[in-house]
Amino acid sequence: MVNRAFWQGKKVFLTGHTGFKGSWLMLWLQQLGADVHGMALAPDTTPSLFDQLNLNQSTGHFIGDIRDAGLVRERIQSVAPDIVLHLAAQPLVLRGYREPLETWATNVMGTAHILDALKDCDRKTAVLCITTDKVYQNREQDHAYQETDRLGGFDPYSASKAACELTIDSYRNSYFSNSPVRIASARAGNVIGGGDWAENRILPDLARAMADGDTLAVRNPYAIRPWQHVLDPLAGYLVLAEALWNGADVTEGFNFGPDASDQRPVRDLVETALSHWPGKWNDLSDPYAPHEAGRLTLSIDKARDVLNWTPVWGFDTAVRQTIEWYRAVHGGDDPLDLTLQHIRAFETGEGA
Repeated sequence: MVNRAFWQGKKVFLTGHTGFKGSWLMLWLQQLGADVHGMALAPDTTPSLFDQLNLNQSTGHFIGDIRDAGLVRERIQSVAPDIVLHLAAQPLVLRGYREPLETWATNVMGTAHILDALKDCDRKTAVLCITTDKVYQNREQDHAYQETDRLGGFDPYSASKAACELTIDSYRNSYFSNSPVRIASARAGNVIGGGDWAENRILPDLARAMADGDTLAVRNPYAIRPWQHVLDPLAGYLVLAEALWNGADVTEGFNFGPDASDQRPVRDLVETALSHWPGKWNDLSDPYAPHEAGRLTLSIDKARDVLNWTPVWGFDTAVRQTIEWYRAVHGGDDPLDLTLQHIRAFETGEGA
């Protein structure tokens, strides 16, 4: 699916490389032979996957804030990338409620800074901006959202990401219609995988609870989400970036999610995870808690038809690989070795 030869020697500007998805992607790109240059804030969790993978030793590692327009422009001009993969974001719904202005500044203006730094670029450049499945106006219905559905957002995080999509489209129409710079966006579902240590995410919470011998508290056990292993949407990002570079008609938004049968309630995720790391959980649903979507599913027909992309690891495999990573690291195994093993298994289709 991912063309290894394409990435050999490509100069990649990767924002958000210190985060969970960014760390997986930086390591994978390095394995593919790309010349990766990152820009992100320092990791905000302890531990962090970025540090566990020793990516802070990478020559392309750079600490910087995408809210600083001048620094973004300076960094992009210095790198002169072939490919821009923009992952940097404030990615948490509940944190968005606590810090709405930071969320809007990072997700909307940060993206605008990336695009503005590229609007006068005269070099062939493929730009992929990552948003989220939560960009759609959620009607809480049995409807898999397609790329043509209306954008919206109840909470500050979701609304900021919908606004991010509008920002991308505005820049694309205003500055890049006759430019060597080609732009697309990717909307991924709820990703899981080893090394996510974020707050208020179900599998990191589960891993912490099991390691400490505690009972897992579950906020929304009946909420339905499009669960997928982190490597599946990352593969989609790489395939879409390749298509952009090669001139395909893909300067649009694309959903990346699991098969319809793998869009499951939180309860299914928890019980499947606990079959690999036995423990207990409690339903701590709170009717007065900040609003979170109850049902959210994605249609991935466009990515299948246009990009020939399809998920590799189904729900059971994704959960097993994730929990085995956490449990093995808790038992003393090396995170870098485990992560590389998972990348190789994914590339070869093993364990599916």
